[in-house]
This record gives sequence, structure tokens and C-alpha cells, in this order.
Amino acid sequence: MTEILKINPRKPELSLIRKAAEVIRGGGLVAFPTETVYGLGGNALDAQAVQRIFLAKGRPANDPLIVHILNKSWLDRVTTTLPPNTELLVHHFWPGPLTLIFPRNLAIPPNVTAGGNSVAVRAPSHPIAQALLAVTELPIAAPSANRFGHTSPTQASHVFADLAGRIDLILDGGDCPIGLESTVLDLTKEPPVILRPGGIPREEIEQLIGKVNLAAKNKSGDTEGYLVSPGMLDRHYSPHSTLILIENVSGNRENAIKKIIEYLGQVQKEDQKKIGVLTVDEEAFLFNAYPQLEIISLGSRENLDQIGRNLFAGMRTLEQAGVDIILTTDFGEKGLGLAIRDRLRRAASQIIPA
Repeated sequence: MTEILKINPRKPELSLIRKAAEVIRGGGLVAFPTETVYGLGGNALDAQAVQRIFLAKGRPANDPLIVHILNKSWLDRVTTTLPPNTELLVHHFWPGPLTLIFPRNLAIPPNVTAGGNSVAVRAPSHPIAQALLAVTELPIAAPSANRFGHTSPTQASHVFADLAGRIDLILDGGDCPIGLESTVLDLTKEPPVILRPGGIPREEIEQLIGKVNLAAKNKSGDTEGYLVSPGMLDRHYSPHSTLILIENVSGNRENAIKKIIEYLGQVQKEDQKKIGVLTVDEEAFLFNAYPQLEIISLGSRENLDQIGRNLFAGMRTLEQAGVDIILTTDFGEKGLGLAIRDRLRRAASQIIPA
């Protein structure tokens, strides 16, 4: 049985944190909220606990985990070397949604890093995550708390739907405030490379340390070799419904919306499929003429923070409504738009340029 404990997200009750810490110290698994998504936490120094994470998620062994630490004073527990720019980035962005790739300390079991010589590390800012790390006094390995490949969980109910009976405890701290996974930056390369766009935009990193590269799209799919970072597989973050992304490559949203409406009309004529649309407040009215259409607004198109926060929850809401097809478009690649486009690309069964 998986126990769920409701916990105050701003001032976590110490008794509940202690209970969760005891589970982790005993080799068990605890799902807990971070500022990005819910993480599935286990003792990062215990290879058996780490293996339980992989088994609970159905995650392939070549896909590494992120190690969560309380603050920079714990870095020597997880890495042997601090590459250039570490101090600057940590000072500016930690605690927060930035994961850094370092050379691995041998104290970190090989299954955490999928057998690789580098380790992904971050210090989360969510009060519950911070309290859990402080009381546990252990680095915590924590991928997203969902079944592998499924849409990431931003609410405790999402975790329960995917992992009930597979893990020991869920700390229910409400909705995650960012809703997109962390940015992953590889500091072992020069210039550094963004392996996964996320909660810290590329522009903010470059403003601080200068040029960073964006990793080329991974073509390997089911590669047997280890990956350097989580979130690099072509197909990931996917709802059970078929998601079709009308990608706004021209930068003209009117073209993208027109293509969605054309596709919508075509599918509704040919099939009896149930369709959902992920849209924004300013454009939702454009779909009101279509009967039996499930419409979810992610917020204002002028507010990428809001859209990012609601993206995965919106996918899951349409999935739970039983839609066969989800239609949506992206929001460019400036700021959080890059991370949102990345998640939509990886969630999509089909991408149609507009």
C-alpha cells in the first residue's frame, strides 16, 4: 500500500518530514513535490534503493537519475571536481531548477548514473524538498514520480495514478509551482551544453556565463548506451492520448491555429474520435463552434510561466477525459518557450509544421 500524507507546502510539518526521512533512510521510496515536478526519492548512496526507483517507474537502466542535495556544501559528497562557472551558477541559481553535470564521486553508485562517469546534481528550492534533505541528511536520487515515459506529475494525484502500490509514501504538497523539469547544463563540456531545456531559460544562463550550446536532438531512441542526462529520449513525457503538435515554425500563430482548425474539421468528418485541444485564454473561443470538443486553456499566451505550470496537468486532464487525440501548438523558443516546445515535441506522436 502507498500512504499519502497531506503536508503544508510552505511550512512542512516536521513530524511528517521525519516519517518520510525514516522511509528513505530505510531504503524505501518517497514521492515529494519540488518546484519543478514531483520527484520519486530514494537514498542516492544506496544502490538497492536506487534500483527500486528504476523498478517502480519501469525506467530503463541506461537513463540516469538526478541527485538532489541540500546546498553547495554537499557537492563534495557527489562530485570530485568543480568545473569552471560552478560557483557563479550555484550562487545565482541554487536552490532552484538548474541541474548541473559534474564528474561522479565514487560514493555515488553506478546505477544512479547509468554506468557513466558523470552525475546530474541539483539543489531544489521547494520547502518540502529542502526539509526532507535536511532531515534525511542524505543525497536523494529523484527522477519524476511517474511511470516511465508518461506525462510528468505536478500534483500528488498524478503520482498516485501512476505509482500506487509501487512506492511507500507520497507527500502531498499541492501543485508544483513551475511544472516543468529543471534545465540540465553539462559543465564537463566547454562551452557548457544544455542537455535539457527547463525551468531556467537559456538566456538567463548566457547572461551570467556567456555562450552555452544546445544539445543536438537525440536520434538514438532506444539506445543501449548510457545517456548523460535524463529527458534526452526522443519520446518522453507522453500522455496516453495521441498528441499532435502543430509546430509554429513560421512564428505566425494564426497559421498554426488555422492548421489546428483544418485538422480538427478533417478528423471530425472522417472519424468518431474524441478530440481535445490544449490552447490559451486568448484563443479558446476559436474552438467553441466544434461540438463535443474538450478544450483546456493553459493560461494567457503572454504568460509562459503559467503555461509551463499547467502543461502536464492539462495533458493529464484531457487524457482522463478519454480523448483519443490532443491537438496543440507551441510558443516559440524564447524564455520558457524553449522548454515548453521541447516537452511538446517529446510528447507528440506526430509533429506538423505550420
